[in-house]
Amino acid sequence: MSIKIALAGNPNCGKTTLFNNLTGSNQYVGNWPGVTVEKKEGKLKGDKDVIIQDLPGIYSLSPYTLEEVVSRTYLVKEKPDAILNIIDGTNIERNLYLTTQLIELGIPVVMAVNMIDLVRKNGDKIDLKKLSSELGCQAVEISALKGEGTEAAAKAAVAAAQKQKAGELPHVFTGSVEHAIAHIEESIQGKVDDRFLRWYAVKLFERDEKVVEELKLDKALADHIDEHIKDCEKEMDDDAESIITNQRYSYINGVVDKAVKKKARVEHLTASDKIDQIVTNRVLALPIFALVMFLMYSLSMGTSIADGGWAIGTFATDWTNDVLFGEIVPGALGGFLESIGVAGWLYGLIMDGIVAGVGAVLGFVPQMLVLFFLLSILEDVGYMSRVAFIMDRIFRRFGLSGKSFIPVLVGTGCGVPGVMASRTIENERDRRMTIMTTCFIPCGAKMPIIGLIAGAMFGGSSLVAVSAYFIGMAAIICSGVILKKTKLFAGDPAPFVMELPAYHVPAWGNVFRATWERGWSFIKRAGSVILAATVVLWFLQGFGFENGAFGMVEDQDNSVLAAIATKIAWIFAPLGFGNWRATVASVSGLIAKENVVGTFGVLYHFGGELSENGDEIWAAVAQDYTALSAYAFMIFNLLCAPCFAAMGAIKREMNNGKWTAIAIGYMCALAYCAALVVYQIGGLITGEVGFNFFTIVAIVIFAAFLYLMFRPNKYVGDNEVKIDVSKIK
Repeated sequence: MSIKIALAGNPNCGKTTLFNNLTGSNQYVGNWPGVTVEKKEGKLKGDKDVIIQDLPGIYSLSPYTLEEVVSRTYLVKEKPDAILNIIDGTNIERNLYLTTQLIELGIPVVMAVNMIDLVRKNGDKIDLKKLSSELGCQAVEISALKGEGTEAAAKAAVAAAQKQKAGELPHVFTGSVEHAIAHIEESIQGKVDDRFLRWYAVKLFERDEKVVEELKLDKALADHIDEHIKDCEKEMDDDAESIITNQRYSYINGVVDKAVKKKARVEHLTASDKIDQIVTNRVLALPIFALVMFLMYSLSMGTSIADGGWAIGTFATDWTNDVLFGEIVPGALGGFLESIGVAGWLYGLIMDGIVAGVGAVLGFVPQMLVLFFLLSILEDVGYMSRVAFIMDRIFRRFGLSGKSFIPVLVGTGCGVPGVMASRTIENERDRRMTIMTTCFIPCGAKMPIIGLIAGAMFGGSSLVAVSAYFIGMAAIICSGVILKKTKLFAGDPAPFVMELPAYHVPAWGNVFRATWERGWSFIKRAGSVILAATVVLWFLQGFGFENGAFGMVEDQDNSVLAAIATKIAWIFAPLGFGNWRATVASVSGLIAKENVVGTFGVLYHFGGELSENGDEIWAAVAQDYTALSAYAFMIFNLLCAPCFAAMGAIKREMNNGKWTAIAIGYMCALAYCAALVVYQIGGLITGEVGFNFFTIVAIVIFAAFLYLMFRPNKYVGDNEVKIDVSKIK
């Protein structure tokens, strides 16, 4: 029979490092059922019967964030065989708060006092025997980063689990509970069993039928307990949470006084404090951040080494697109298919559908791996938490958390990693809103569209690209203001409380593992979506009725896609581009945004190879558009649903079909409304558009937008984080 050991601890306590140390490559990453919070499981090295479960980092078992709900639900309902509680030895007082709660669950707990090497370096001493005696559970010392004591900690947890299963581990109800709820216990002594006392510390505010049902308590007894709790609150002139929290910390301070001896310190700034004086300075913080991001993007998505730059990611991506999937794979596979004489349609499916689809996905992977690698370094050294702190002051004014800025910034390179970066946002509402708005910022794949419109209609003016970024950022900010006034996203951003960990040299094993996990997740999830979509679009573009028969067509004007696009082109007529070519280009942009220019090249019958911004077809495009209608076309394609790869990432991060549909629907609706307002009202001003029904619609939309932006927020102060615990199984 397998043994389940849960790793629990505060954020930045070294839990992930310990997990990687204990499991090595015997691990897999997934999502908790019903939620987007990542879960990791692995088998203990050398013992396949021991499963290590890495819980989200939490400060307490109070259900305020999704991570805390996930961890509490797992510990209370799933009940692992033992808990290995990782404690930061350099900040033991704060870490022991969670420890006391874990002990009260009645599950065997082994404390792993981490960073013991730093404790010794600081001249401090931790008496493990006294610590164990005071808390009633075994304590061991480890250094997860150096691998010191980790194997012994795992063995101690396994031994505790085995003793519990054999009935050899006596039930220990520690003094912390008695101390914490002494005043309440005096009133109900003898009227409730230990199960309620343990549960009370975990589920403080849920004094309702759920508690009665889950604990199988008599309703009258539960009511009696509740009365005494309220009487205690009245007597102490305080709420029960504060009473228990104060008593718990009082108990912890007593334990620390007995078990921990700290060396007297001369007051001076640490190395981290000195660095923070510069990187979080009110004046210097943003320029330094801009420089760091510039360097990161220059390395991953800037000018390729082959073109005189230093972007490793771009060089690798260019090689993947131009050589691997441009020459090697098509040449080898195409030659093989021709040698065995496959049918024309099958050849087209494999080469133009499957290979092209896989290439479209894998072509971006090198850039993303470099970007993920650099982001992982910044996260591991502790800089990204400072960035969120810096940006929170700005983003909070628009209803977003400081952590929302990171996905937006990453999204300027590619929407896929931008969406995936939203998982660092703890608050469920803020995370969903960030996912819905991140792809408004123009990514690298949208630059060819901007270049085409600027070159064909505006003489190559750089102001078009500048305006595109302003429009994207305005869409994000305005969405934040408007959505925060709706019931779905009601309330101010969650209180931004973040521990700023000390700077340290990155653990390269963690960096490489995080890079690989993010990259592989993209390949598996987004890749499957874009591959299927590419095959479907290949069929629609390649088949149709020609010469009175259905089959593969030589002229795409006769394809099924052209026929469908012609029927729905009227939808875009009020936006100024109601022709089937623009419709097909917009649809192909759902596969990859850079496909828009390539599709125009095919549809305008250009026989050669297009440059990136399609300057060979500028004259032909200019004949079908005015400057205003072309600008509306650009706005629609910049703001509407992103490419299939990004939509796949949205589905993964939302982990909910309804919310995925809401996100994509919102982006499409906003894009349509923005393009409609620009073309109809702009055309009315310039005289290009006469007053018509859609002009009235545009004016109404613009008026509604102003109302939604400036109306009073009736949800001000509604900051409760609403999490449906019943759906987390």
